[in-house]
Amino acid sequence: MSRQIILDTETTGIHVDQGHRIIEIGCLEMINRRLTGERFHTYLNPEREVEEGARAVHGISTESLRDKPLFAEVAAKMMEFLDGAELIIHNAPFDVGFINRELQLTKGNWQPLTSYCKVLDTLALARKMHAGARNSLDALCKRYGVDNSNREFHGALLDAYLLAQVYLAMTEGQRSLLESLEAGVQSTTETPLAPIKRSGDLLVIKPSPEEEAAHQEYLQKMAKQGKCLWSERRDG
Repeated sequence: MSRQIILDTETTGIHVDQGHRIIEIGCLEMINRRLTGERFHTYLNPEREVEEGARAVHGISTESLRDKPLFAEVAAKMMEFLDGAELIIHNAPFDVGFINRELQLTKGNWQPLTSYCKVLDTLALARKMHAGARNSLDALCKRYGVDNSNREFHGALLDAYLLAQVYLAMTEGQRSLLESLEAGVQSTTETPLAPIKRSGDLLVIKPSPEEEAAHQEYLQKMAKQGKCLWSERRDG
C-alpha cells in the first residue's frame, strides 16, 4: 500500500527565521493514487500579527485566529496523521522548515519532520520536467488543465486539493511508462520482439532557394540579439 499525504501550509509571513508562524495546515490522504477522503485540517493561533503581504495572499486576518488552537495543542494529532507517509509538498523546504520550527517551539521531544516521513517536492520535480518555464501551482494547474477558478485566495486545504490533481497529472506518464515496462518484461519471456523492418532509404526534402534565404535572414536577426547556436554549429 502506497500512502501519501498532500500537504500545504499558510503562514504569517515568508521568513521562518524572522519568527513567522503557521496559521493553517491542510493535509489530504491518498492511497494508491486515490484520495481517500481522510484529511487533517486546522487553523492556528500564531500568537503574533499576520503581515499585510501574507494576508493579501491568503486572506486570513490576525483577528480571525485569536480563538484557534495553538500548534502545540494539535501537534500530536497532526504527526499521528503524517507518520510513515510520503509527503507531497510544493516548495517543500518552505513548509518543512516552518513545521520543524513549530515542532521545536512545542518544547516536546519531536524530531525533524523527515524522521517520520519521506518528502517529495513537486516544485523540484516540475523544474526538472519543465526547465525554464513557470512552475508555480497556478502555472501547473494551467499546464495540466486543473480547474483553479475558485482560487481567489490561497488556502491550505484548497491548495492541497489542487496539488493532488497536479501531482497525479505530472506523474501519470511515469506511471504508464513503468506499467508498460513491467508488461514488456513479462511479454519477453513468451514472445520475442520482432526486428524492425526498414522500407528503403529515408526521403530528404531540401529547402527551396527562397526558404534557405529566409532561414539565413532569421539566423542573422538572432545573432544580433546575442549568441546564435545554430549559426555556430553550421559554421563549425
